[in-house]
Amino acid sequence: MGKARRPVAWLAGVALLALTLGAWWWQRSAPAGAAAAGVVAAAGASSAGASAGATPARAGGSGGSAGPGRGGPPAVEVAPVQTAPIAEEAQAVGTLAARQRVVIRPEVAGRIVAFGFADGAPVRKGQLLVQLDDALQRAELAQAQAQLAVQQANLRRNEELVAQGFVAQRVLDESRAAVQVAQAQVDLAQARLARMRIVAPFDGVAGIRAVHVGEYVKDGAELVHLEDLSQLVVDFRLPERLQPRVRVGQPLRLQVDARPGQTVLARIVAIDPALDADGRALVVRAALDGGRHGLQPGMFVRVALELGRDEAALLVPEEAIVPQGQQFFVWRLRPAAGDALPEVERVAVRLGLRRDGQVQVTQGLQAGDTIVIAGQQRLQRDGTPVRVIDPNRPGPGGPAGAGGGNGQPHVGPSGASSAAQPGGAPGAGGSAGGQPGGAPARVGS
Repeated sequence: MGKARRPVAWLAGVALLALTLGAWWWQRSAPAGAAAAGVVAAAGASSAGASAGATPARAGGSGGSAGPGRGGPPAVEVAPVQTAPIAEEAQAVGTLAARQRVVIRPEVAGRIVAFGFADGAPVRKGQLLVQLDDALQRAELAQAQAQLAVQQANLRRNEELVAQGFVAQRVLDESRAAVQVAQAQVDLAQARLARMRIVAPFDGVAGIRAVHVGEYVKDGAELVHLEDLSQLVVDFRLPERLQPRVRVGQPLRLQVDARPGQTVLARIVAIDPALDADGRALVVRAALDGGRHGLQPGMFVRVALELGRDEAALLVPEEAIVPQGQQFFVWRLRPAAGDALPEVERVAVRLGLRRDGQVQVTQGLQAGDTIVIAGQQRLQRDGTPVRVIDPNRPGPGGPAGAGGGNGQPHVGPSGASSAAQPGGAPGAGGSAGGQPGGAPARVGS
């Protein structure tokens, strides 16, 4: 056993010695490697510095950079504040329905023997719609009428006998009661007979019948729909906060999805006195002339209810607004004195309604002010001089988009503008302001 353990101990010693020598060699070589890496890094930094120093010289040789902090004022695009009418509207959706709509159902069971209308045809109030087999009811009426005749004859005879003193007054009273009972039986038989004849309750248009002649129907079965299309209504819901601003008689506009481009005028005819508990909404009903517009119940409509109107609202493009926390700002252009460049100032504004890419400003601006709509990211403080450009105006290097616009120099064969973004070269055909996405929409262009 002792001889077997000696080779194992010898191998372990050799491995320990190898690890020790490897650790010593790594400690000796690490500082030299780090120093070499430092030399390489320093050389790279020197090369980068030389390249950076050469770049401004080349830029200066071609006219200098127009970017901020590199020899030129920021380039911006501007637009005037416009004045235009704008309306505040509440939007909702609904479904057209007939003012009167009923499902014709029989009150008693019976067999259909005739129809008095054609599918989809107009009907008049009181017109026969469905006739049920009434032979049994007619027989019952005839029987009741015969009983009435007998009781009336007995009453006349007893009246004569009482007048002659042959019968007591009690007999006459009983005869009169019998006549009343017989008359009630006749009235009951007539009512049962009338139920076999189903008529239209109002003027309207009949739908497509769901039954046929000869079919036996139970009481309450659906026979046909009847719709009054002379006036249509639409029910819609509005937020409860609008309740003080909604009133009966208020006009509104309807847009029907089935009729693109068609706008129909309607008027509020009723407001539910109780709010919808599920959505805390105000339930409103509006009515319109259905026959004149050719609309049908079931059509989907979009409701636009005008709540207020400003005939001289101040409107600015949405891209001019700079949000910061809970506030909104715009950069306003101050007129230049003489040959000096115009300057900008930051103005806090209060916003109102939005419409088609424009925003109403209710406070902070005046009609005729000029505001910045592109290039705001280059503006840091009030009084910054700026260079106003027009991306749609061609420069001397070629058509719009090929040069810098507004007389900016055309640099290089690619048509890149010299007013590039700081820290990067502009792309071919770029805007003079270095704005991505091309020229934004401008008010009054």
